[in-house]
Amino acid sequence: MSAPFDRLAVAGLLGATGVAGLLFAPVFGWAELLVPVLVVVVVAYGCVELTAKFPKLTPYRPLLVAVLGLLGLIESVLTSTTLAALPTGASVRGLARGFTEGWRLTLQSTWPALPVPEQLLFVPLSVLLAVVLGLELVLRLKKPLVALVPSLVVAGLAQAYQALTGPVAVAAALGFALPAGLLLWSGRRVRSVSRAPGVPRSWRVTGSVIWPALSTVVALVAGSVAFAALDPVGRDPLTLKDTQAAPPPKSRVGNPLDEIAQRLIRPGEEVFRYRGDTPVDQWRLIVLNGFDGANWLSDSRLHRLGVGLDGAPGGAGGSAELKVRGLSGPWLPSHRDLTGVDGLTPLVDQTAGTLMLESPSAGSVRDYRLNWSSPEIDLGSGEIDARAPGGLGGLGAVPPDVEQVAKDAVRGLRPTFQSALQLERLLSTNYQVATGTEELPTGHGWPQLRHFLLESKRGTSEQFAAAYVVLARMNGIPARLVVGFRGAAEKDGDTHVVRNRDVLAWPEVAVAGAGWVALDPTAAAVGSSRNQAGPGKAVAKARAQLPAEQQLRPPQLPPGTQPDSTEDQNAEAGVNWWWPALAGAIVLFGLLWLLGVPAAKAVRARRRRRRTGEEGVLGAWDEIRDRLRAHGVPFRIGMTPRDLAESAGSLAGEGIREPVARLAKVLDVTLWSGVPVGDGAVRRAWQEVGEVRRGLATRPFAARVLAALEPRTLVPVKGRKED
Repeated sequence: MSAPFDRLAVAGLLGATGVAGLLFAPVFGWAELLVPVLVVVVVAYGCVELTAKFPKLTPYRPLLVAVLGLLGLIESVLTSTTLAALPTGASVRGLARGFTEGWRLTLQSTWPALPVPEQLLFVPLSVLLAVVLGLELVLRLKKPLVALVPSLVVAGLAQAYQALTGPVAVAAALGFALPAGLLLWSGRRVRSVSRAPGVPRSWRVTGSVIWPALSTVVALVAGSVAFAALDPVGRDPLTLKDTQAAPPPKSRVGNPLDEIAQRLIRPGEEVFRYRGDTPVDQWRLIVLNGFDGANWLSDSRLHRLGVGLDGAPGGAGGSAELKVRGLSGPWLPSHRDLTGVDGLTPLVDQTAGTLMLESPSAGSVRDYRLNWSSPEIDLGSGEIDARAPGGLGGLGAVPPDVEQVAKDAVRGLRPTFQSALQLERLLSTNYQVATGTEELPTGHGWPQLRHFLLESKRGTSEQFAAAYVVLARMNGIPARLVVGFRGAAEKDGDTHVVRNRDVLAWPEVAVAGAGWVALDPTAAAVGSSRNQAGPGKAVAKARAQLPAEQQLRPPQLPPGTQPDSTEDQNAEAGVNWWWPALAGAIVLFGLLWLLGVPAAKAVRARRRRRRTGEEGVLGAWDEIRDRLRAHGVPFRIGMTPRDLAESAGSLAGEGIREPVARLAKVLDVTLWSGVPVGDGAVRRAWQEVGEVRRGLATRPFAARVLAALEPRTLVPVKGRKED
């Protein structure tokens, strides 16, 4: 182990494996991963040097690397679990949890994930395992290329978590390829040692030494550039994170929609209070987009909140400190444009902006700080986004008399934000918000909604919001239902106090380019004139510009839009399916080539073999000629079998030349002797075909595969027609 090039091999292996571990940087960040990965690499190199100095320890090298590597991770990552710098039972449990659960907890988290030991440890532990295997493969078995496999597995796992793209991917590929190339180069060096006494050793580098390292660098860089630049369907690649979500709390999870009437009966009870630097229109608890005719359901995809969420580019930042005391369930007041939470580690639904405690405790006071970034939305032409997830969900069994209400509600307008505002105006001006503390309407299924729409026309925000969403969906407007609280007007010093009276359910409509836009059909009904902030300003402006009902004229198409929306949808669908259709055609063509060409050749050979007499001998000649052509033997019109035998001799020597030459004699007798051709001549001719096939079978496997897939030999040679 004292040879410097052995050290280079170890350094190359450890460098490549360390870089593979750092490819998890999009998940945890570079700074958080650098120390634990570096600890594993340095400890592993120290163990190799130790076993080189004390050869008796060489059989125990894997154990030394593993044990000392684990101790290094305990001292660098699990420091809080040690006692006087010594590992404890908590340290061992932390390692076990990091190895068995860390990968899953990280997938269930938003990224960048919190660099807590239970999540972070699985990365350096994977690097440690790859180092232990790689070192033994390169030092014991002298297999440098095979020794790279564990590090490649770690790199592949990192890309499955979060694939790098663009220049970062190219830089990462180079970072891995350079130490990997060093390992391969040191493993394939050619050493020429002078035997003259006192003459130092010399090293000679040949093309066979450089080629593996150079090809590795080129392949990795080219692959990273291809993955970074090619995206034919215009979507992010599928990652392991797409298959994982955090499980909901084990305790019973209630629906805040069911609690609205109960809260309004006790309007003065405090729910929470907050102190913020910007106005807040609404605090959300839950987003509901599933409806079966009786119940409203949430399909929240929860993740553990990591370091933070990406805010809206150029958005107006805001923050608030909350003290929650009147919520017994797991749902917490949140903001739609959430970017971070301090003081708690909750579960978050990023698409809805909702928060949930993983382990709620009844009656406890929860203090935390919210941060958000609200964009200045532009409603533009007011086109709705029909592809918004959950916007056009189920409706259950719609009562027939409600269908006419839905049709009349938007006065024949096509689905746009203008028709969404018209529906809001219809409910707010023709229906009454129930107040007081007794006999408040409850329920949000079709029986209650039908009663609200056709008979009583009186309800709480529960009925208003639920009725709006079902009527909007019946008119093709994507909508969902949100439950939360209004931003309170009551203040205690610089603190806003939110009470039960502020509970609110409201609908949100998906608008192209603006996302989910909140509406409130109860605001005009109760004469609310609260100041609007953030996205609410754009909605208020759109309300002010909405024409009177008498001035609304269907179909309200924007200038230059063709009236046949079906054709537009078909054209758009055609654009969306163009790349998949092309990819499918390429795959189909490849399958036809891989399966069809060999099958066609087999069928043709069978048909030739069934011929009799002179045609049987000529069929054998055609079969040999086409097989040799497929293997690259040149053939020209006018060549005799003997000429072809000489050309084919270079492929497999006498194993091909002799059978073709014997077939030439049988062919001469058949064509020029004038003697009737019997079955014996046909059998001899096809025996020579079998000899040629056996001779060609000695060629390299790749050459035989290419010959089997060569399609040009299916085209008949000019001057010779086959049945």
